[in-house]
Amino acid sequence: MEHGLAQVLLLLGAAIASFLVCQRLRIPTSLSYLAVGVLLGPPIIGLVEDDGNIHLFAEFGIVFLLFTIGLNYSLPQLHALRGQVLWLGTAQVGLTTLVVGLLAWLLGAHPMAAFAIGAIFAQSSTTLISKQLSDQGEENSPHGRLGTAMSVFQDVTAVPLIVVIPVLGTAVGAAAIGLLIGTALAKAAVATLLVFFLGRWLLRPLFRVVARQRSAEAFTLLVLFVSLSAGSVTEVLGLSLAFGAFLAGMVLGETEFRHQVEATIRPFRDVLLGLFFIGIGMLFEPSALPDVWAWALGGAVVMLASKTLLVAALVRRAGMPLESAWRTGLIVAVGGEFGLALLAISITSGALDQFQSQVAFTAVLFSFILGPLLIRFSGPIARALTPKQRESASEAMAIGVGTESLERHVIVCGYGRIGQSVGHILEQQGIAWGAMDLDLAKVRQARQAGEPVFFGDASDPAMLESMGLDRARLMVLSNDDTAASLRVLGLVRARHPRLPVLVRTRDDSQLEALREAGATEIVPETLEAGLMIATHVLDRLHVAPGRILELVEEQRAARYPLLRARFAGEVEGATPAEQLSPVALPPGCNACGKTLQELGLGDGAAAAIVRDGERLLDPAPGTVLAEGDTVVLRGTEDEVARAASLLQGA
Repeated sequence: MEHGLAQVLLLLGAAIASFLVCQRLRIPTSLSYLAVGVLLGPPIIGLVEDDGNIHLFAEFGIVFLLFTIGLNYSLPQLHALRGQVLWLGTAQVGLTTLVVGLLAWLLGAHPMAAFAIGAIFAQSSTTLISKQLSDQGEENSPHGRLGTAMSVFQDVTAVPLIVVIPVLGTAVGAAAIGLLIGTALAKAAVATLLVFFLGRWLLRPLFRVVARQRSAEAFTLLVLFVSLSAGSVTEVLGLSLAFGAFLAGMVLGETEFRHQVEATIRPFRDVLLGLFFIGIGMLFEPSALPDVWAWALGGAVVMLASKTLLVAALVRRAGMPLESAWRTGLIVAVGGEFGLALLAISITSGALDQFQSQVAFTAVLFSFILGPLLIRFSGPIARALTPKQRESASEAMAIGVGTESLERHVIVCGYGRIGQSVGHILEQQGIAWGAMDLDLAKVRQARQAGEPVFFGDASDPAMLESMGLDRARLMVLSNDDTAASLRVLGLVRARHPRLPVLVRTRDDSQLEALREAGATEIVPETLEAGLMIATHVLDRLHVAPGRILELVEEQRAARYPLLRARFAGEVEGATPAEQLSPVALPPGCNACGKTLQELGLGDGAAAAIVRDGERLLDPAPGTVLAEGDTVVLRGTEDEVARAASLLQGA
């Protein structure tokens, strides 16, 4: 007992010290726990031995990690991730597993071991990626948002691997592999149905009963009981504890208790995950390093190179500029904590032998060291890999057709929440404007709705030229990416020193830097900020102050109708409470020849109608619809879906 207590105290003390050092050096905390396991484990100092307790607690750490992921990936959240992030994330994991697995197999690994290595290398560290991007001020850039979203989605794709990998260590032949995997997937389906149906019937009422007692202790006990009970159900079926916890988290993620459950489980998860990484660190064999370091370094290079190339190709195919595609690939290239979790499962199940596990483990560690450097210098690397002049010329040619007629117009850089607010108010006032954005889905939606929005990067000089920078009377930088805004300001001031530029920023931490770079006005974020930017824009364009005040009061009295609804896109993240969605009317549709009032859309559900290239804002209820019209619907997701079905029905 005394020896066990001494080991626990030693681990806790070393973990705290290592954690503080890594925090000071801005190193991911998972590396601090790995370092504790490596240094104090049997192979080096030998002060701590895994007598089974550490392994048990580490397994609980994975259970609670999957439970938390399930909370954030309930069925509605998974539905919201459909489209670009869904297929990009799935394709990245699948192709990386395939490419790395084939290379491992060609180098002599057993097919099952090769698959496990490919799956381990396919994971990326969301913690490391998000922290490094935050330190660089690029967490809201297009490549930053997409790279983070893909790394988070990998956690979901890892769930089936948790089911499959334990099977690989027990199978003998291809037939046995197929049978065992099929059986495992069938059990997973049964477990999913069981947990979902029981959870939907029992969990919400049970949590409501406990919540009425207003007892934090009882709530905590219930959370632990539910997560471990769900894990025990899947364990009885021959699956992992972690899979059941993930399913339970998905069920609770649809309830009103999701945030409280996540806050309750987080301390247990973080502490036990720390023990998990310590346990992983204890698996490292320094004596094997002379034999594996060359293989491990080669594995790290293969991991980083293959993921960079594959992700860049996938993102480029999705429509993002080549430079942004390279940057996204460099961000996602790093190995991940979940890869280490799959490594632990592979070792326990026997899918990997000692040599293979040491190579994979050391390769992931090498990627942890090289990954932050790739993210930090992703810009220069991507620019070096991008034939900028050729790409910019083609983009400029396509954009020039739509912007050559613009004169004394407003350029809006970024067409998210704030950019759309500004654009809609400018349009209402009859002021010429044009916008650019790197979210291809959002651009397509806006252009279908007849709005002058173009796909492009505001930090590209050729793009600014194509948007008519020399003829513009005002520019609005509506993104909250300060680093990008500083780059654009530098380009604008070099070309057009006297052009007024209004800049949106999240807070006041970069006010001086933006002012020195040449920003004319700097406005903070929020819905009110959208109205404030529009006010500054109209003032700079010499609209009468009385009319500005009248417009502000109209918007506030009507609860910001022009500011609240927006195009959702696929990269920005949160779905807006109210959306704008363009719907084209096909020949013979139900709506053709009818008025908006007859269709039940006379209460402002139609924000605009596009007919023969002209936009009619806020159409009257008596407006008759015709074939070829595009109706821009406004409302919640469900309201827009019902109205679209009504309009397009035959």
